Parts: sequence; structure tokens; C-alpha cells
Amino acid sequence: MVRGQRSVAVVGAAQTPFGTRPESAPRLLRDCVREVLSSVDKGIAPADLGAGYLATLGFGGWQLGDAAALLAEEAGRPSMPTVRVENACASGGSAIRQAYHAIRSGEVDVALVVGVEKMTDLTSRRRRFWLGVSGDTEWERLAGLTFAGVYALMARRYAMDHGPLEPALAAVAVKNHANGARNPHAHFQKVITAEDHDSSPLVADPLRLYDCSPVSDGAAGVILARRELAARFTDTPVYLVASGGGSDHLALQDRESLTSLRATREAAQEAFRASPFLPKDVQFAEVHDCFTIAELLALEDLGLAPRGGAGQKELAGDTSLGGSLPVNPSGGLKAKGHPLGATGVSQVVEIFQQLRQAAGPRQVPGAERALAHNVGGSGATAVVHLFSR
Repeated sequence: MVRGQRSVAVVGAAQTPFGTRPESAPRLLRDCVREVLSSVDKGIAPADLGAGYLATLGFGGWQLGDAAALLAEEAGRPSMPTVRVENACASGGSAIRQAYHAIRSGEVDVALVVGVEKMTDLTSRRRRFWLGVSGDTEWERLAGLTFAGVYALMARRYAMDHGPLEPALAAVAVKNHANGARNPHAHFQKVITAEDHDSSPLVADPLRLYDCSPVSDGAAGVILARRELAARFTDTPVYLVASGGGSDHLALQDRESLTSLRATREAAQEAFRASPFLPKDVQFAEVHDCFTIAELLALEDLGLAPRGGAGQKELAGDTSLGGSLPVNPSGGLKAKGHPLGATGVSQVVEIFQQLRQAAGPRQVPGAERALAHNVGGSGATAVVHLFSR
């Protein structure tokens, strides 16, 4: 596996609980850094860290300060070069991608990546404002379109192309809530039924309350190292074997399709071209399910389901923990929560635990290869990472 020999190792990973948290953003950052440093089996010293990457949208205005410097302080190495990475909801995945390339280039041997967001201490009106900055502000927001409305348009078009959609959306919600109930760090640790989904209030037709991810607080962090150094830190590293990125038009009106995200397709193609395995070799995936329709689109754009066939895979149970391709064993954004800057990093935390056989009651049996998929805004940007044991 020649390409795999150039891969980067994940040697530590941890996250805070997601949900409505009393802590400030700096406190969430501090707690997460401590957890991720202590997660390294053989220990790690501040001097080992070559660079830090802080992923955050700066929800509510926190980005107006020099937030990245706090990462160096909390890591115990104030002189460490740090940078803040902001790429809407894909900030976390993008920060990991930046660290990955820094290590691959030889510039850095070990990197710390932390994503953090504090979202629940704003009014609903202010939350809508800050969520809206990730989408098109010239046309969509001025017309009153919310993110739920954006994804509802995608869902309605998908139903026109492929038939009734609500049963599949319910299956996604039920499955991800079942997984979240097994995750002690999830925002929602509550099992729901299809009847619960179908009777929940409409938010933007056809999306209901249980089709929408929550507003969450939380932080997640990982430590990446050059492959040759991994044994210094752990005997059970997880390898980040490839990374891909892609973008598309910001506004829906300018895109070629409402039911396929070009950014995801481009990111997946780049990652698979650079990896030693194919989509059929992926054994489980953490995908960006900010709304249930987003999980269906992701499976198809990633090549994990045929076009128009993702709903059938959900209804058949293929994507549940006992299925042929478990999707979002963490509970996904839908149940684990969606603190914007932390989301893409927390996907990698889940994969790290799964591939080390340390995921407890939500463990995917025998998992050796995994995919993480992180989307920004309504699909204008995307990052895909591939992992192996």
C-alpha cells in the first residue's frame, strides 16, 4: 500500500459533551484541549506540538478576538504557531485538512486541531442571523430563506425526481436518534419512533422538527502526527490516508442541481483518487446530516448509494449499526449535535474511537475503513477524509 505509507496518523482524540452547555467558548476550548492531550496513550508534551489549528465560525462574534492564540496557551505552548480556520459548517473538516497537508509537506511533524462553538446563549433571532452568514446573503437571505428552507427545497426537488420521501427521512431520524442514545456525548440521547417523527411540527415542508439538527455548544479535538512518529504516542494509531476538498456556487440558483452537491462529489473524487481503497471498501461513514435529506444526498454524492437509491438503503436498515454500511454511528449532527466549528472534528473523534474498537455500545464490528464528510453552509464547500486502522 504505497500511498498509505505517506498517510498521517491520528494519535489522540476527544470531545466535550455536546448540548446546551453553561461554559463559555474559551472554557469549552480549555476543557477539550485537556481531554485530547490526555487521550494520547503514551503521553505527549507541549514541545511535541508543531502547530495548532482552531476551527470556529465565531458564532455570535467570538471571532473578533485572537481566538487562535488561546489554543496555544491552553496546549501549554504559547509560542506554538496557530491559525483560526473558518469555512462555515465545514470549518472542522477544513482545519483537519490544513493540518494534514502541513504534515504531509514536512513542515510540521505533530499538529493539534480543535473545533469549538458556543451557540445557545444568543436569542433565536441572533442565531438565525449567524447561521445565515454561511449562505447566500445577496438573494436567499434577503428573500427570507432560512437553512431549513434551503434544504426543504432540495427535499421537494428530490421527491419530484425519485418519489415519496417522508418514510426515508423518518428512517434517517429514527436511526440517528437510536445511535445518539448510545453516545454519552450526544446532545440528544433519546430514542424516537417513525410516529414521533411524522407527528412533529413542520418546520419547512417537507422537513419536520425531527428532520433538523439542533443548535449546540461543544468542542472536539484531535492530534495528528507524521506516520513514522505515531509509535512514540500510541500502539494503536488510526491513519488518515487521504483528504479531498471541493466547492460550488454559494447560491442555489446558480448550481447545476438541487439534489446533488458538486462540492461533495469533487471532494470525494479527490480523496478516493489519492487513497488505496474505493467507495465499496468503506465500512462505515460519518456524514453531514444537518437535515435528514442531507444524509441521503451525501450517500449518493459520495458514491455509497446509487442516485435515487439512498432512501431505500435507509428503509432497508443497511445504514443502521447492524447493516451493511452503518452511517453516523455517533448519532450524526441530527442527534449528536451541531456546534458548527466542532462538527467536522467530532466526526474524526468518532472514527478514531470506532477504528480502535473503543466505541462501546455503538461499536461497528470489525471496522477497518471509514469516511468522514463535512459540508459548509448549504453545500457550497465540502471536505472528505478517508481513514484506516
